Amino acid sequence: MKKKITIGLLQMRCDRDPKTNLDNAIKRITRAADAGARLICLPELFLSPYFCQGRNKKHFALAETIPGPTTTVLGRLARDTKTTIIASLFEKSKSGKYYNSTAAIGPDGKILGTYRKLHLPSLPPGLYDEDFYFTRGNLGLPVWQTPEVTIAAPICYDQWFPEVARAVAVAGAQIIFYPTAIGWPQTDRGSLQRTEHQAWQTIQQSHAIANTVFVAAVNRVGREGQLRFWGTSFVSDPYGQIIAKVSSKKEENIIVTCDLSLINSMRRDWAFLDERQITCSL
Repeated sequence: MKKKITIGLLQMRCDRDPKTNLDNAIKRITRAADAGARLICLPELFLSPYFCQGRNKKHFALAETIPGPTTTVLGRLARDTKTTIIASLFEKSKSGKYYNSTAAIGPDGKILGTYRKLHLPSLPPGLYDEDFYFTRGNLGLPVWQTPEVTIAAPICYDQWFPEVARAVAVAGAQIIFYPTAIGWPQTDRGSLQRTEHQAWQTIQQSHAIANTVFVAAVNRVGREGQLRFWGTSFVSDPYGQIIAKVSSKKEENIIVTCDLSLINSMRRDWAFLDERQITCSL
């Protein structure tokens, strides 16, 4: 197992046209790979605007299967660039149910696995109506072994729940990716906005510390409907230190090298996973 891995997070704006978004993602994945990234993550539901602002059945037409057209395109790209790609997609299953899912595609172009979002926000009404569009995930909390590192990719709202990070860390994840779509309502709430944003970053730094893993959160930017997405995609090391972070307004790639030896080094001194005591059922 390699001691270091270079990862790429693609902070994006999302157009109304899925093809435009896919073409943008392809170009930016290629640039990230050329810059040395071997593991690349896209934002939550990157193929479309964040359509969960309100309840409209027409948006179900955006869903696709996994495997399906987008994973086929990204599979070829993963093979050509010799990268692992994490893609967040609106999935329609064979049984006709709909999920908010991540697919991890390995450097051979094959799907390593799929995760279906467990925690579905329903508040505030008209801003995050995910419980209308998606069924709660039924694939548990998988981790995937890439050629370089063991990863997990829960999605956005999952990042607020410590049990998720703990479960995938116990299962062996060294880097937890969180494809994300989060922002502020288009109202002036002053200091509350800053407080909410800081809470979002702090909770994920806490996951990194409590589980001695790297955490990588990739958000979108721009205004869509009633939301202005706050970007600020970042990577935290196992000590909770922000080792890379981008702006709140621009499309940007994060390319950062994670020193995986830091995980074992930290765990020798702070054996949180080995010494934890389970006093209640989760």
